[in-house]
Amino acid sequence: MIHTLRVLCLAVAANALCFAAGQAASAQAERRITDATGRTIAVPARIERVYAAGPPASVLVFALAPDKLIGWTRAMRPDEAAFLPQRYAALPELGRLTGRGNSANVEVVLRGNPDVIVDAGSTAPTFVSLAERVQAQTGIPYLLFDGRFDATADTLRRLGALLGDEASARALADYVERSLADVKRRVAAVPAARQPRVYYARGPNGLQTAAGGSINIEVLDFIGARNVAGDSSGGLINTSLEQVLAWNPEVIITTDPNFYAAVWKDARWSAVAAVRAKRVHLAPHLPFGWFDFPPGANRIIGLYWIARILYPAEFPEDLRARVAEFYRLFYHQEPAAARIDQLLGEPGVMPK
Repeated sequence: MIHTLRVLCLAVAANALCFAAGQAASAQAERRITDATGRTIAVPARIERVYAAGPPASVLVFALAPDKLIGWTRAMRPDEAAFLPQRYAALPELGRLTGRGNSANVEVVLRGNPDVIVDAGSTAPTFVSLAERVQAQTGIPYLLFDGRFDATADTLRRLGALLGDEASARALADYVERSLADVKRRVAAVPAARQPRVYYARGPNGLQTAAGGSINIEVLDFIGARNVAGDSSGGLINTSLEQVLAWNPEVIITTDPNFYAAVWKDARWSAVAAVRAKRVHLAPHLPFGWFDFPPGANRIIGLYWIARILYPAEFPEDLRARVAEFYRLFYHQEPAAARIDQLLGEPGVMPK
């Protein structure tokens, strides 16, 4: 009987030790990270697979740690894929959880077997609620990062700390900070009288635009141009040609090749000052937009493009070397000279 009790006691003690060891190992296998909303979330100590909830997050994760991105929100088209290493361009389409046209669901996320879900953009309560709901349904940590243009460097560092890629994050964040400081310094020399009134034309008819404070117009705000739709506030808005005529912008920036082709043929637009002066410009868009689409880190190179368009005296340099550097750093493949010529030679991209 005494022998049996001793065996039982030893077994209980062993189980207790195993439980304690398991708890300790579990604690060591986790870290706690505070995201941009102030939520502190337990994440794996080592992260190898990342689901990006929207296009801006996809660009950030790809730039920082391309081997950890498990897929794109939308499959790469052939013309986009040409600017990326093939193994990354071929990643599967997983859909998006946030933003317009969200197309993923919990089952899609679970099939991807990510260690974490990340999103970059708004940190408003709506997005916090979505993150908490998806995290509760999947058991996968879901972190939100600040997607504002001027927060890009800080977001890169925070995301790098999460993914364990601090060195890469530091290099990219330093590049962003140098670029923003350089542009800000040069733009400061532009007198107010030379800061043009600009209309951002979205969509094939050019009648969707961005109101003041919209994340889609941040590049324009950064360089001191005046958004003609800036008196209203919010995000994207629909407008009318009559309103555009009333605004009478000096410059039009578009992200839609169809609108750029059509605006010269539509007599109704010919009364707009920007059209008369042939100051309608199409933002480069491969593999990601330079001005928008998505409103992510991809806009850093677009900052120099639009500054060159609006302030040629302050930004006289050829963009080719800068494009090559940015694509090498952020997209992991430096384009051949012919590819860069393709980007900059598309009708509407550079002034005639």
